Amino acid sequence: MLTIIGWIMIYIGATFLFLGALGIFRFPDVYNRLQAGTKCTTLGAFSSIVGVGLVHPAWLPKTLLIAFFILLTNPISSHALGRASYKSGVKLWEGSVIDKCKEFEECQKKEEEQE
Repeated sequence: MLTIIGWIMIYIGATFLFLGALGIFRFPDVYNRLQAGTKCTTLGAFSSIVGVGLVHPAWLPKTLLIAFFILLTNPISSHALGRASYKSGVKLWEGSVIDKCKEFEECQKKEEEQE
């Protein structure tokens, strides 16, 4: 039974990895591509690795440790890349409606002026 669940998780992971790669090619700017790349590849890699652990139960502790590491590092690295892109002047796509970083910076400037 665990083998079947493991193979299902591997297929789910492969699907998410494919969708993440498709999003990287299709989305218009760096920030949207980071979104697709991070969310899909985190879930895809997590599912695939845990699926391998379920197919080969002797590997399960190692695969869970690797999956936990991916869950921690993927979003952090994506955030760092997005922030560095924004700070270096990479523009948002013209169809973007909300710029939370700009709002945050403006709010910080107002607080500094009030002090």
